[in-house]
Amino acid sequence: MPDSPPINSQELSQQIKQWGLELGFQKIGITNTNLQEAEKNLENWVAAGFHGEMDYMHKHGLKRSRPALLLPGTKSVISVRMEYLPESQRHLENCLENPVNAYISRYALGRDYHKIMRKRLQKLATKIQNMIGDFGYRAFVDSAPVLEKALAEKAGLGWIGKHSNLINRKAGSWFFLGEIYTNLSLPNDEKASNHCGQCTACLDVCPTKAIVAPYQVDARLCVSYLTIELKSSIPEVLRPLIGNRIYGCDDCQLVCPWNRFAQISAEKDFSPRHQLNNQQLIEVFAWSEAEFLSKTEGSAIRRIGHQQWLRNIAVALGNAPKNQQIKIALNSKLSHHSELVKEHVQWALKRQFSG
Repeated sequence: MPDSPPINSQELSQQIKQWGLELGFQKIGITNTNLQEAEKNLENWVAAGFHGEMDYMHKHGLKRSRPALLLPGTKSVISVRMEYLPESQRHLENCLENPVNAYISRYALGRDYHKIMRKRLQKLATKIQNMIGDFGYRAFVDSAPVLEKALAEKAGLGWIGKHSNLINRKAGSWFFLGEIYTNLSLPNDEKASNHCGQCTACLDVCPTKAIVAPYQVDARLCVSYLTIELKSSIPEVLRPLIGNRIYGCDDCQLVCPWNRFAQISAEKDFSPRHQLNNQQLIEVFAWSEAEFLSKTEGSAIRRIGHQQWLRNIAVALGNAPKNQQIKIALNSKLSHHSELVKEHVQWALKRQFSG
């Protein structure tokens, strides 16, 4: 990374924040690279096996918690957040409460946030470059070993709640995070203070009790992990607890008191596509692989693939009230080429015919 050019760091910092707002980010903060406390927490989390099959959480060694190892010369981190809530929380609750509806985590209903935010971060970096000349940087949006929540907390964007998501007092938690690692020496913002207090709403509501203690999530139990990260069979004991959640889970955010301040996003790219916020399980279970790829084009959902998609929906159908149409739909997939799909379909049929 080239040497940092001489600048008026305070003036540049304020300008970066102004540009960030103009580019559609709701908050921009700056911090240094000292993540000593977060590094210890990460090491303890991995040692406990809470990462499950997410080997990438430890295979990069200390690069995740020491930014200068990932990008040599990094001195400051510009952290940004972008709100994504696509509809009212009441609508989310209605969908979740109807067991024949397909519930998809609301961050995935629209266009893939990685692409949107990465382009905006690049525009921000270009504006900095136009002002001061060449400088060293790299933009990240959940795309490399980065402790984005720890950095965002240090940069003042919010605090890490008991459910491990970042919370902002004025905006709740329905937002994405992104970063620019840079060799610029910029003034640090004040770390956000914690305002969870005695509240345990997120621990109490978690359907699989994945939040095993305040600020500790066992990913192996988390519905988001089970439906997205886990590529193999979902443990049978956890299947009934998943309900109608076929991609991710939002329960801990839905009950968080701070989300009463959350605003519906103005970003059109985050609006639901193909009515994914209002689909029935039987309808999405009938999608061919071609239909799945077409209707999830440009979406974060596509990365799980059609096989995993069917696996998840089969579990949800098994959890739905007994219904002849559901039995017919499940029977139609008994001859599926995937053993993973067939296993979960068979389990669902047993549930539909039991009792």
